[in-house]
Amino acid sequence: MNKQAKEKKGSKVVKNKGKKKKNIFIRVVLILILVIIIAAAILLYKKYKDEGWSGVSKTLLGHDEETVNSLDKMYCLILGQSQNLTDTIILASYDPKTQEAALLSIPRDTFVGDDPAYASAWDKINAVYQTGPENTLAEVRDLTGINVQYYLKVDTEALKALVDEIGGVYFDVPIDMYYTDRGQNLYIDLEAGYQLLDGDKAEQLVRFRHNNDGSTYPADYGIEDLGRMRTQKEFLAELLKQCIEKMDLNTILGFLDIAEQYVETNLDFDAIKDYIPYILEYNVDELKTDTLPGESVLTNGTYVYLVDEEKSQEMINELFYNITPTVDSTDGNVIDGEGNAIDTSTVTEEYDLKVEVLNGSGSSSKLSEVVGELEAAGFEVVQTGNTSQTNNTTIIDRNSSPEGALNLIEQIMNTESVTTGDSSETRDVTIIIGTDYVM
Repeated sequence: MNKQAKEKKGSKVVKNKGKKKKNIFIRVVLILILVIIIAAAILLYKKYKDEGWSGVSKTLLGHDEETVNSLDKMYCLILGQSQNLTDTIILASYDPKTQEAALLSIPRDTFVGDDPAYASAWDKINAVYQTGPENTLAEVRDLTGINVQYYLKVDTEALKALVDEIGGVYFDVPIDMYYTDRGQNLYIDLEAGYQLLDGDKAEQLVRFRHNNDGSTYPADYGIEDLGRMRTQKEFLAELLKQCIEKMDLNTILGFLDIAEQYVETNLDFDAIKDYIPYILEYNVDELKTDTLPGESVLTNGTYVYLVDEEKSQEMINELFYNITPTVDSTDGNVIDGEGNAIDTSTVTEEYDLKVEVLNGSGSSSKLSEVVGELEAAGFEVVQTGNTSQTNNTTIIDRNSSPEGALNLIEQIMNTESVTTGDSSETRDVTIIIGTDYVM
């Protein structure tokens, strides 16, 4: 193959990869909407069969404050499937206590092999997907450090089926849209204005970026991708609203048919039923999204996406835990629980402790504060999570940690409550944040 032909082939590969990435956000959010609606439908239908509409009414009333305090943050891996392939791999989280949700997009070409120098197509996470969702879950745990247990596979035809099931969605199309791409079998032809969109037109709406002549959304709306993302969010919010408004026994049965045809999951609906009333209150505009940091490279004749581990950890901490390093703005000192500067000059030199932080305070901001202070002091925070609410902040020493390190942690947490726990190979100290912790 001559040089000119190679360059032409390379440009075609880049162009095709660009096309595949365009629709990731669309699929991610519509999948979440579908999950919410199908989960609600299954729960309500079970209630209807067991208790009649009185049971449904009780379910729709939601739960008291004690119920939400008992619910842990949930993680689920979302896989968008089309003809046994996926270009949508998303780690999703939802916290009913704080009404926070986040999506982490994992590029389909992400390298998960041993050595990039010997990379092949089978070393991509999308190839792992071909061997089963459980194996994909294992790779995602490895990439992110998050112990995600659930997966949800949804065929990308689900959006059209869902919209058609409720008889269409009324929506104000912001501009005239006309675009043709025979390669993607995509034909968009919509007039601006408030109208009823069926499934086919809904797909056209959420996929539109610009017209054939290059014109796009106006600047004050958000051009190109910004405009498309705004339209997607506004449409999906309307879809959720109108699905709830039109929900009756017939539509519930229809949702179940869609679930049977398009959805495969290991989610235990009995375990997640208490989340549904809070999910239905979630504001889609508050959804946080990001992509695993890295770069696409050509190695051993194969394009793979190499993850930047350091940037990825920082981004994961911020996206899922609201964690950013917290230090004094004037001299870089770590601040203790009473606002005093702490000398940490010997920590990174003398101590090599792995710290687990469990949040029993019910406040995500307290978790962010504690992790930031510990990392600024030089400790390695290897795991964070939520636990049942507790009044007292506790430090658990698992591996006979140095007294100086424990004293420093006591200062940061402003507590002398240190106990001894079971030894562990993965963590030396466990900190449980109580409601008594003061930021």
